Amino acid sequence: MNVSGRETNSVSHFILMGFPSSPEMQLLYFGLFLVAYTLTLMGNTAIACAVRWDWRLHTPMYILLGNFSFLEICYVTTTIPNMLANFLSTSKSISFVSCFAQFYFFFSLGCDEGFFLCIMAFDRYLAICRPLHYPHIMTKQLYMGLIIFGWSGGFALFLTPVVLISQLPYCGPNTINHFICDPVPLMMLSCSEDTTTQFIYSTFNAIFMVGTFLFILCSYALVILAVLRMPSAASKHKAFSTCASHLAVVILFFGSVIVTYVSPGSRHPVEVQKIVTLFYSVITPLCNPLIYSLRNKEMKAALRKVFGAEIHSHKT
Repeated sequence: MNVSGRETNSVSHFILMGFPSSPEMQLLYFGLFLVAYTLTLMGNTAIACAVRWDWRLHTPMYILLGNFSFLEICYVTTTIPNMLANFLSTSKSISFVSCFAQFYFFFSLGCDEGFFLCIMAFDRYLAICRPLHYPHIMTKQLYMGLIIFGWSGGFALFLTPVVLISQLPYCGPNTINHFICDPVPLMMLSCSEDTTTQFIYSTFNAIFMVGTFLFILCSYALVILAVLRMPSAASKHKAFSTCASHLAVVILFFGSVIVTYVSPGSRHPVEVQKIVTLFYSVITPLCNPLIYSLRNKEMKAALRKVFGAEIHSHKT
């Protein structure tokens, strides 16, 4: 932190307002988010366990899916437990260090989610558009390297924005009208308006989000063109159904993220920001197990085999 920042930074904690309402409504919100969090953990854990324990799913597509599901568990755990605690708290405070730690992990894992969506789209492109070359291209070395990049890329890229924003001077007020430590209200709370930091942050977001989004759309566009050339109507229907499901999650996640973060200076209404944030922080991780896996026959068979066997062993 620079010298001027040390002299003026008197904020030791922040207040996360969340969803201001009556105590009864706070309890209702607590119940709803607890159910959503529990279902998200259960769905994604089931997928990760099925991929781990069923050898038939030890293929690049399902290994990527298993990692993606575990990523979703980490992603929601960075924010929802603190949200649940705040619904039952009267102070709703979070320390300066904890706030920026949440900021770093939540948005780093969010970047990793974008990378994994790109990797999964690339895998489907190779499998459908280059089926004969797929085994030779998607080797174990390649997909393991992609998995390592998917997990580490976000943590490396988001280190710079977190450091820049944490070095801004904060001298009060310390109330964040949000349910997470979001970079946009954090920059707005700074004592001085640092246009350079805002520009760097906006440019970083625009390049990353638009770049990954366009990569995914181009991959699926090529997949759809390949599907249209398939002679079998059944194959076309199955492939289109899968692509439509995947694109629904991509559009839900990237659409809400781009609207919120590519232009932080656009001053979206606060309540709109919160609702949009809910889409990619709560709703998308909740829907992903259903969209990516539970409609898949092989995954459903693996889930029945793995968890059905466990239930039978407990009974005996």
